[in-house]
Amino acid sequence: MKLWGGRFTKSTDKIAEDFQSSIKFDQRLYREDITGSIAHAAMLGKCDIIRNSESQQIITGLQSVLADIEDGKAQFDTAAEDIHMNIEKLLTEKIGQLGKKLHTARSRNDQVALDLRLALRGEIAAVQELLMALSTVLLDLADQHKLTVMPGYTHLQKAQPLTFAHHLLAYQQMFSRDLERFDDCDKRTAISPLGSCALAGTGFPIDREDTAAALGFSAPCANSLDGVSDRDFVLEFLADAAILMMHLSRFCEEIILWSSNEFSFITLDDAYSTGSSIMPQKKNPDMAELIRGKTGRVYGDLLTLLTVMKGLPLAYNKDMQEDKEAFFDAADTVKNCLTVMAPMLATMKVNQEKMLKGVEGGFINATDVADYLAAKGLPFREAHAVSGHLVLLCEQQGINLSQLALEKYRQESELFESDIYDFISPLHCVAARNVYGGPAPETTAQVINVERSKLAKRKNK
Repeated sequence: MKLWGGRFTKSTDKIAEDFQSSIKFDQRLYREDITGSIAHAAMLGKCDIIRNSESQQIITGLQSVLADIEDGKAQFDTAAEDIHMNIEKLLTEKIGQLGKKLHTARSRNDQVALDLRLALRGEIAAVQELLMALSTVLLDLADQHKLTVMPGYTHLQKAQPLTFAHHLLAYQQMFSRDLERFDDCDKRTAISPLGSCALAGTGFPIDREDTAAALGFSAPCANSLDGVSDRDFVLEFLADAAILMMHLSRFCEEIILWSSNEFSFITLDDAYSTGSSIMPQKKNPDMAELIRGKTGRVYGDLLTLLTVMKGLPLAYNKDMQEDKEAFFDAADTVKNCLTVMAPMLATMKVNQEKMLKGVEGGFINATDVADYLAAKGLPFREAHAVSGHLVLLCEQQGINLSQLALEKYRQESELFESDIYDFISPLHCVAARNVYGGPAPETTAQVINVERSKLAKRKNK
Protein backbone atom coordinates (compact mmCIF):
# COMPACT_ATOMS: atom_id res chain seq x y z
CA MET A 1 0.00 0.00 0.00
CA LYS A 2 1.12 3.57 -0.68
CA LEU A 3 2.30 5.48 2.37
CA TRP A 4 -0.63 7.81 1.73
CA GLY A 5 -3.07 5.07 0.68
CA GLY A 6 -5.28 4.74 3.75
CA ARG A 7 -8.23 6.59 2.24
CA PHE A 8 -8.04 4.85 -1.17
CA THR A 9 -9.92 1.70 -2.24
CA LYS A 10 -7.94 0.85 -5.38
CA SER A 11 -4.41 1.04 -6.69
CA THR A 12 -3.09 3.78 -8.93
CA ASP A 13 -3.24 2.86 -12.61
CA LYS A 14 0.22 1.87 -13.86
CA ILE A 15 0.14 4.56 -16.56
CA ALA A 16 -0.82 7.21 -14.01
CA GLU A 17 1.80 5.93 -11.57
CA ASP A 18 4.58 6.20 -14.11
CA PHE A 19 3.33 9.60 -15.27
CA GLN A 20 3.34 11.19 -11.84
CA SER A 21 6.42 9.51 -10.41
CA SER A 22 9.41 11.83 -10.05
CA ILE A 23 11.99 9.40 -8.69
CA LYS A 24 13.73 9.12 -12.06
CA PHE A 25 14.93 12.72 -11.73
CA ASP A 26 14.55 13.74 -8.08
CA GLN A 27 16.65 10.80 -6.88
CA ARG A 28 19.65 13.10 -7.14
CA LEU A 29 18.24 14.85 -4.05
CA TYR A 30 18.84 11.78 -1.88
CA ARG A 31 21.68 13.37 0.10
CA GLU A 32 19.72 16.56 0.77
CA ASP A 33 16.64 14.55 1.75
CA ILE A 34 18.60 12.44 4.23
CA THR A 35 20.42 15.50 5.61
CA GLY A 36 17.10 17.24 6.24
CA SER A 37 15.60 14.08 7.74
CA ILE A 38 18.51 13.68 10.16
CA ALA A 39 18.08 17.28 11.37
CA HIS A 40 14.32 16.71 11.71
CA ALA A 41 14.76 13.44 13.63
CA ALA A 42 17.28 15.04 15.98
CA MET A 43 14.88 17.90 16.68
CA LEU A 44 11.97 15.50 17.35
CA GLY A 45 14.11 13.83 20.00
CA LYS A 46 15.24 17.10 21.59
CA CYS A 47 11.66 18.31 21.80
CA ASP A 48 10.44 15.02 23.34
CA ILE A 49 8.05 14.44 20.43
CA ILE A 50 9.70 11.03 20.09
CA ARG A 51 12.08 9.37 22.55
CA ASN A 52 15.76 10.20 22.28
CA SER A 53 16.55 6.53 21.74
CA GLU A 54 14.11 6.47 18.82
CA SER A 55 15.66 9.64 17.38
CA GLN A 56 19.12 8.06 17.50
CA GLN A 57 17.90 4.84 15.88
CA ILE A 58 16.30 6.81 13.07
CA ILE A 59 19.46 8.88 12.53
CA THR A 60 21.64 5.76 12.49
CA GLY A 61 19.22 4.14 10.05
CA LEU A 62 19.29 7.18 7.76
CA GLN A 63 23.10 7.19 7.80
CA SER A 64 23.02 3.52 6.84
CA VAL A 65 20.56 4.22 4.01
CA LEU A 66 22.88 6.97 2.74
CA ALA A 67 25.84 4.57 2.75
CA ASP A 68 23.79 1.95 0.89
CA ILE A 69 22.78 4.45 -1.80
CA GLU A 70 26.34 5.68 -2.31
CA ASP A 71 27.63 2.10 -2.42
CA GLY A 72 25.02 1.20 -5.06
CA LYS A 73 23.27 -1.25 -2.74
CA ALA A 74 19.88 0.52 -2.57
CA GLN A 75 17.30 0.39 -5.34
CA PHE A 76 14.73 3.12 -5.84
CA ASP A 77 11.15 2.09 -6.54
CA THR A 78 8.96 3.92 -9.06
CA ALA A 79 5.90 2.85 -7.07
CA ALA A 80 7.22 4.89 -4.13
CA GLU A 81 6.84 7.95 -6.39
CA ASP A 82 9.60 10.28 -5.23
CA ILE A 83 12.85 10.49 -3.34
CA HIS A 84 11.14 11.37 -0.04
CA MET A 85 8.95 8.27 0.05
CA ASN A 86 11.76 6.08 -1.28
CA ILE A 87 14.03 7.17 1.59
CA GLU A 88 11.26 6.51 4.10
CA LYS A 89 10.60 3.11 2.53
CA LEU A 90 14.31 2.18 2.67
CA LEU A 91 14.51 3.39 6.26
CA THR A 92 11.48 1.38 7.34
CA GLU A 93 12.89 -1.72 5.67
CA LYS A 94 16.09 -1.20 7.66
CA ILE A 95 14.77 -0.30 11.16
CA GLY A 96 11.16 -1.46 11.02
CA GLN A 97 8.02 0.39 12.07
CA LEU A 98 10.04 3.02 13.93
CA GLY A 99 10.96 4.47 10.54
CA LYS A 100 7.36 5.59 10.15
CA LYS A 101 7.77 8.02 13.07
CA LEU A 102 10.19 10.14 11.03
CA HIS A 103 7.35 11.86 9.23
CA THR A 104 5.86 13.22 12.46
CA ALA A 105 5.31 17.01 12.19
CA ARG A 106 6.45 17.03 8.58
CA SER A 107 4.95 16.90 5.07
CA ARG A 108 6.40 16.11 1.68
CA ASN A 109 5.61 19.73 0.90
CA ASP A 110 8.14 21.17 3.34
CA GLN A 111 10.50 18.27 2.61
CA VAL A 112 10.77 19.05 -1.08
CA ALA A 113 11.07 22.79 -0.46
CA LEU A 114 13.88 22.07 2.00
CA ASP A 115 15.65 19.62 -0.32
CA LEU A 116 15.54 22.14 -3.16
CA ARG A 117 16.96 24.91 -0.99
CA LEU A 118 19.78 22.67 0.22
CA ALA A 119 20.54 21.51 -3.32
CA LEU A 120 20.37 25.02 -4.72
CA ARG A 121 22.84 26.31 -2.14
CA GLY A 122 25.21 23.54 -3.15
CA GLU A 123 24.84 24.43 -6.82
CA ILE A 124 25.43 28.11 -6.08
CA ALA A 125 28.69 27.23 -4.33
CA ALA A 126 29.76 25.00 -7.23
CA VAL A 127 28.95 27.65 -9.87
CA GLN A 128 30.76 30.33 -7.88
CA GLU A 129 33.84 28.13 -7.56
CA LEU A 130 33.93 27.75 -11.35
CA LEU A 131 33.30 31.47 -11.86
CA MET A 132 36.25 32.30 -9.62
CA ALA A 133 38.44 29.95 -11.65
CA LEU A 134 37.32 31.66 -14.86
CA SER A 135 37.99 35.11 -13.35
CA THR A 136 41.48 33.98 -12.35
CA VAL A 137 42.21 32.92 -15.93
CA LEU A 138 40.98 36.28 -17.23
CA LEU A 139 43.06 38.23 -14.71
CA ASP A 140 46.17 36.20 -15.61
CA LEU A 141 45.60 36.83 -19.32
CA ALA A 142 44.94 40.52 -18.72
CA ASP A 143 48.18 40.79 -16.75
CA GLN A 144 50.06 39.36 -19.74
CA HIS A 145 48.41 41.67 -22.27
CA LYS A 146 48.37 45.13 -20.70
CA LEU A 147 50.40 46.37 -23.70
CA THR A 148 48.70 44.29 -26.40
CA VAL A 149 46.92 46.94 -28.44
CA MET A 150 43.81 45.98 -30.39
CA PRO A 151 40.89 47.76 -32.02
CA GLY A 152 37.80 48.37 -29.92
CA TYR A 153 34.42 48.26 -31.62
CA THR A 154 30.96 49.74 -31.50
CA HIS A 155 28.27 48.50 -33.90
CA LEU A 156 30.93 45.93 -34.91
CA GLN A 157 32.77 48.84 -36.55
CA LYS A 158 36.26 49.86 -35.46
CA ALA A 159 35.94 52.63 -32.89
CA GLN A 160 39.00 53.37 -30.72
CA PRO A 161 42.22 51.56 -29.77
CA LEU A 162 42.36 49.72 -26.48
CA THR A 163 44.23 46.73 -25.10
CA PHE A 164 43.39 43.06 -25.06
CA ALA A 165 43.71 43.26 -21.27
CA HIS A 166 41.03 45.94 -21.14
CA HIS A 167 38.70 43.87 -23.32
CA LEU A 168 39.19 40.78 -21.15
CA LEU A 169 38.60 42.77 -17.98
CA ALA A 170 35.24 43.92 -19.31
CA TYR A 171 34.08 40.30 -19.19
CA GLN A 172 35.80 39.73 -15.86
CA GLN A 173 33.72 42.58 -14.44
CA MET A 174 30.55 40.95 -15.78
CA PHE A 175 31.48 37.66 -14.15
CA SER A 176 32.30 39.49 -10.91
CA ARG A 177 28.75 40.85 -10.83
CA ASP A 178 27.45 37.36 -11.58
CA LEU A 179 29.27 36.17 -8.45
CA GLU A 180 27.55 38.87 -6.43
CA ARG A 181 24.15 37.99 -7.87
CA PHE A 182 24.60 34.40 -6.70
CA ASP A 183 25.58 35.75 -3.26
CA ASP A 184 22.24 37.54 -3.10
CA CYS A 185 20.40 34.46 -4.30
CA ASP A 186 22.05 32.39 -1.58
CA LYS A 187 20.91 34.84 1.12
CA ARG A 188 17.28 34.40 0.12
CA THR A 189 17.65 30.66 -0.34
CA ALA A 190 19.09 30.19 3.17
CA ILE A 191 15.63 30.29 4.80
CA SER A 192 14.28 27.01 6.17
CA PRO A 193 10.77 25.88 5.21
CA LEU A 194 11.01 22.83 7.49
CA GLY A 195 8.12 22.87 9.95
CA SER A 196 5.72 24.45 7.48
CA CYS A 197 4.30 20.95 6.95
CA ALA A 198 1.62 20.81 4.24
CA LEU A 199 0.76 24.51 4.52
CA ALA A 200 -0.42 25.36 8.06
CA GLY A 201 2.47 24.29 10.27
CA THR A 202 1.96 21.72 13.01
CA GLY A 203 0.42 21.34 16.47
CA PHE A 204 3.52 19.52 17.71
CA PRO A 205 5.94 21.63 19.81
CA ILE A 206 8.75 21.58 17.26
CA ASP A 207 11.81 23.85 17.29
CA ARG A 208 12.15 25.37 13.82
CA GLU A 209 15.14 27.50 14.81
CA ASP A 210 17.00 24.33 15.81
CA THR A 211 16.55 22.62 12.44
CA ALA A 212 17.30 25.84 10.56
CA ALA A 213 20.59 26.26 12.41
CA ALA A 214 21.50 22.58 12.06
CA LEU A 215 21.09 22.84 8.29
CA GLY A 216 23.10 26.06 7.93
CA PHE A 217 20.13 28.34 7.30
CA SER A 218 19.88 31.86 8.68
CA ALA A 219 16.29 31.47 9.95
CA PRO A 220 13.04 29.58 9.44
CA CYS A 221 10.53 31.09 7.05
CA ALA A 222 8.03 33.46 8.68
CA ASN A 223 4.94 32.06 6.96
CA SER A 224 4.23 28.36 6.57
CA LEU A 225 2.02 28.91 3.52
CA ASP A 226 4.75 30.83 1.75
CA GLY A 227 7.34 28.27 2.85
CA VAL A 228 5.84 25.47 0.77
CA SER A 229 4.13 27.30 -2.08
CA ASP A 230 6.76 29.48 -3.77
CA ARG A 231 9.81 28.71 -5.84
CA ASP A 232 11.10 32.24 -6.27
CA PHE A 233 14.48 31.15 -4.90
CA VAL A 234 14.78 28.67 -7.80
CA LEU A 235 13.58 31.34 -10.24
CA GLU A 236 16.19 33.74 -8.91
CA PHE A 237 18.89 31.13 -9.46
CA LEU A 238 17.62 30.48 -13.00
CA ALA A 239 17.53 34.22 -13.73
CA ASP A 240 21.08 34.63 -12.43
CA ALA A 241 22.13 31.59 -14.47
CA ALA A 242 20.51 33.07 -17.59
CA ILE A 243 22.38 36.37 -17.11
CA LEU A 244 25.64 34.48 -16.62
CA MET A 245 25.00 32.44 -19.76
CA MET A 246 24.29 35.65 -21.68
CA HIS A 247 27.71 36.95 -20.63
CA LEU A 248 29.35 33.68 -21.65
CA SER A 249 27.51 33.72 -24.96
CA ARG A 250 28.64 37.26 -25.82
CA PHE A 251 32.22 36.33 -24.99
CA CYS A 252 31.98 33.19 -27.10
CA GLU A 253 30.63 35.19 -30.02
CA GLU A 254 33.77 37.30 -29.92
CA ILE A 255 36.00 34.24 -29.59
CA ILE A 256 34.32 32.82 -32.68
CA LEU A 257 34.89 36.06 -34.60
CA TRP A 258 38.47 36.50 -33.36
CA SER A 259 39.41 32.96 -34.36
CA SER A 260 38.11 33.41 -37.92
CA ASN A 261 40.53 33.96 -40.80
CA GLU A 262 39.12 37.45 -41.27
CA PHE A 263 40.24 38.48 -37.76
CA SER A 264 42.92 35.93 -36.76
CA PHE A 265 43.27 37.70 -33.40
CA ILE A 266 43.43 34.38 -31.55
CA THR A 267 44.06 30.72 -32.31
CA LEU A 268 42.21 28.19 -30.20
CA ASP A 269 44.11 25.18 -28.95
CA ASP A 270 43.50 21.94 -30.84
CA ALA A 271 42.15 20.43 -27.62
CA TYR A 272 39.23 22.87 -27.72
CA SER A 273 38.51 22.80 -31.45
CA THR A 274 37.07 20.30 -33.92
CA GLY A 275 37.44 19.57 -37.63
CA SER A 276 35.21 18.94 -40.60
CA SER A 277 34.26 15.54 -42.01
CA ILE A 278 34.67 16.85 -45.57
CA MET A 279 36.90 19.96 -45.46
CA PRO A 280 40.35 18.96 -44.18
CA GLN A 281 41.51 22.54 -43.58
CA LYS A 282 38.78 23.39 -41.07
CA LYS A 283 39.40 24.13 -37.40
CA ASN A 284 36.08 24.99 -35.85
CA PRO A 285 35.42 26.79 -32.52
CA ASP A 286 32.76 24.26 -31.56
CA MET A 287 33.16 24.62 -27.78
CA ALA A 288 32.46 28.34 -28.00
CA GLU A 289 29.55 27.70 -30.37
CA LEU A 290 28.05 25.12 -28.02
CA ILE A 291 28.25 27.49 -25.05
CA ARG A 292 26.55 30.13 -27.19
CA GLY A 293 23.87 27.60 -28.15
CA LYS A 294 23.33 26.26 -24.64
CA THR A 295 22.47 29.78 -23.49
CA GLY A 296 19.06 29.35 -25.12
CA ARG A 297 18.59 26.15 -23.14
CA VAL A 298 19.06 27.96 -19.82
CA TYR A 299 16.71 30.73 -20.97
CA GLY A 300 14.18 27.99 -21.64
CA ASP A 301 14.60 26.57 -18.14
CA LEU A 302 13.82 29.99 -16.66
CA LEU A 303 10.78 30.47 -18.87
CA THR A 304 9.57 26.95 -18.04
CA LEU A 305 9.40 27.61 -14.31
CA LEU A 306 8.03 31.13 -14.71
CA THR A 307 5.21 29.66 -16.76
CA VAL A 308 4.60 26.80 -14.31
CA MET A 309 4.30 29.21 -11.37
CA LYS A 310 2.38 32.07 -12.94
CA GLY A 311 -1.17 30.89 -12.23
CA LEU A 312 -0.88 28.62 -9.19
CA PRO A 313 -3.16 29.29 -6.21
CA LEU A 314 -1.67 28.75 -2.75
CA ALA A 315 -0.38 26.39 -1.51
CA TYR A 316 1.32 23.37 -3.08
CA ASN A 317 0.20 22.08 -6.48
CA LYS A 318 1.58 19.06 -8.33
CA ASP A 319 2.58 21.41 -11.17
CA MET A 320 5.51 22.39 -8.97
CA GLN A 321 7.07 18.99 -9.54
CA GLU A 322 8.19 20.51 -12.85
CA ASP A 323 10.63 22.78 -11.00
CA LYS A 324 13.32 20.16 -10.55
CA GLU A 325 14.18 19.21 -14.11
CA ALA A 326 14.47 22.87 -15.12
CA PHE A 327 16.65 23.59 -12.10
CA PHE A 328 18.86 20.52 -12.58
CA ASP A 329 19.25 21.18 -16.30
CA ALA A 330 20.24 24.83 -15.82
CA ALA A 331 22.69 24.06 -13.02
CA ASP A 332 24.33 21.24 -14.98
CA THR A 333 24.49 23.31 -18.18
CA VAL A 334 26.09 26.32 -16.48
CA LYS A 335 28.67 24.16 -14.71
CA ASN A 336 29.54 22.30 -17.92
CA CYS A 337 29.98 25.55 -19.84
CA LEU A 338 32.17 27.14 -17.15
CA THR A 339 34.24 23.96 -16.91
CA VAL A 340 35.07 24.23 -20.63
CA MET A 341 35.36 28.01 -20.85
CA ALA A 342 38.29 28.55 -18.47
CA PRO A 343 40.79 26.09 -20.04
CA MET A 344 39.68 27.08 -23.56
CA LEU A 345 40.76 30.65 -22.78
CA ALA A 346 43.88 29.63 -20.85
CA THR A 347 45.21 27.58 -23.77
CA MET A 348 44.42 29.89 -26.69
CA LYS A 349 47.21 31.70 -28.54
CA VAL A 350 46.91 35.49 -28.74
CA ASN A 351 48.13 36.85 -32.09
CA GLN A 352 49.43 40.24 -30.93
CA GLU A 353 50.75 41.28 -34.34
CA LYS A 354 47.34 40.71 -35.95
CA MET A 355 45.66 42.74 -33.23
CA LEU A 356 48.06 45.63 -33.71
CA LYS A 357 47.63 45.41 -37.48
CA GLY A 358 43.87 45.66 -36.94
CA VAL A 359 44.35 49.06 -35.32
CA GLU A 360 45.61 50.55 -38.58
CA GLY A 361 42.30 50.56 -40.43
CA GLY A 362 39.05 52.29 -39.64
CA PHE A 363 40.49 55.66 -38.46
CA ILE A 364 40.18 54.56 -34.85
CA ASN A 365 42.43 57.42 -33.71
CA ALA A 366 40.08 60.09 -35.10
CA THR A 367 38.77 60.90 -31.61
CA ASP A 368 42.36 61.52 -30.51
CA VAL A 369 42.77 64.05 -33.35
CA ALA A 370 39.77 65.89 -31.96
CA ASP A 371 41.12 65.59 -28.40
CA TYR A 372 44.45 67.04 -29.56
CA LEU A 373 42.69 70.19 -30.80
CA ALA A 374 40.39 70.40 -27.77
CA ALA A 375 43.41 70.24 -25.46
CA LYS A 376 44.73 73.30 -27.31
CA GLY A 377 41.55 75.26 -26.67
CA LEU A 378 39.37 74.56 -29.71
CA PRO A 379 35.77 73.74 -28.66
CA PHE A 380 35.29 69.99 -28.94
CA ARG A 381 32.39 70.21 -31.38
CA GLU A 382 34.58 72.25 -33.77
CA ALA A 383 37.48 69.86 -33.19
CA HIS A 384 35.14 66.95 -33.96
CA ALA A 385 34.20 68.55 -37.29
CA VAL A 386 37.88 69.14 -38.20
CA SER A 387 38.73 65.53 -37.46
CA GLY A 388 35.79 64.38 -39.57
CA HIS A 389 37.01 66.46 -42.51
CA LEU A 390 40.48 64.94 -42.18
CA VAL A 391 39.01 61.41 -42.16
CA LEU A 392 37.10 62.21 -45.36
CA LEU A 393 40.28 63.54 -46.95
CA CYS A 394 42.18 60.37 -46.02
CA GLU A 395 39.40 58.17 -47.42
CA GLN A 396 39.58 60.03 -50.71
CA GLN A 397 43.36 59.50 -50.86
CA GLY A 398 43.28 55.89 -49.61
CA ILE A 399 45.53 56.56 -46.63
CA ASN A 400 45.18 56.69 -42.85
CA LEU A 401 45.59 59.62 -40.45
CA SER A 402 49.18 58.74 -39.56
CA GLN A 403 50.09 58.95 -43.27
CA LEU A 404 48.46 62.32 -43.92
CA ALA A 405 50.94 65.13 -44.55
CA LEU A 406 51.29 67.80 -41.83
CA GLU A 407 50.44 70.55 -44.33
CA LYS A 408 47.03 68.90 -44.86
CA TYR A 409 46.47 68.93 -41.12
CA ARG A 410 47.41 72.61 -40.93
CA GLN A 411 45.05 73.48 -43.77
CA GLU A 412 42.23 72.37 -41.46
CA SER A 413 43.68 74.02 -38.30
CA GLU A 414 46.86 75.93 -37.54
CA LEU A 415 46.83 74.35 -34.07
CA PHE A 416 48.34 71.16 -35.51
CA GLU A 417 52.07 70.65 -34.95
CA SER A 418 54.41 67.78 -35.80
CA ASP A 419 53.66 66.13 -32.45
CA ILE A 420 50.24 65.11 -33.80
CA TYR A 421 51.76 61.89 -35.15
CA ASP A 422 53.00 60.77 -31.73
CA PHE A 423 49.72 61.87 -30.18
CA ILE A 424 47.65 59.61 -32.43
CA SER A 425 49.96 56.59 -32.29
CA PRO A 426 48.12 53.50 -30.96
CA LEU A 427 50.20 53.17 -27.79
CA HIS A 428 49.76 56.85 -26.94
CA CYS A 429 46.02 56.65 -27.57
CA VAL A 430 45.80 53.84 -25.05
CA ALA A 431 48.25 55.31 -22.53
CA ALA A 432 46.47 58.68 -22.56
CA ARG A 433 43.27 57.07 -21.26
CA ASN A 434 44.56 56.63 -17.75
CA VAL A 435 41.45 57.53 -15.80
CA TYR A 436 40.32 54.76 -13.46
CA GLY A 437 38.64 52.06 -15.54
CA GLY A 438 40.43 53.10 -18.72
CA PRO A 439 42.75 50.96 -20.88
CA ALA A 440 46.08 52.54 -19.86
CA PRO A 441 48.50 49.90 -18.57
CA GLU A 442 48.82 51.43 -15.09
CA THR A 443 45.04 51.71 -14.56
CA THR A 444 44.60 48.20 -15.91
CA ALA A 445 47.14 46.96 -13.37
CA GLN A 446 45.19 48.69 -10.58
CA VAL A 447 41.99 46.90 -11.55
CA ILE A 448 43.76 43.55 -11.81
CA ASN A 449 45.16 43.99 -8.29
CA VAL A 450 41.77 44.98 -6.88
CA GLU A 451 40.05 42.01 -8.48
CA ARG A 452 42.76 39.58 -7.35
CA SER A 453 42.30 40.85 -3.80
CA LYS A 454 38.52 40.36 -4.00
CA LEU A 455 38.96 36.79 -5.21
CA ALA A 456 41.47 36.04 -2.47
CA LYS A 457 39.02 37.25 0.19
CA ARG A 458 36.32 34.99 -1.26
CA LYS A 459 38.62 31.98 -1.22
CA ASN A 460 39.65 32.66 2.39
CA LYS A 461 36.09 32.92 3.73
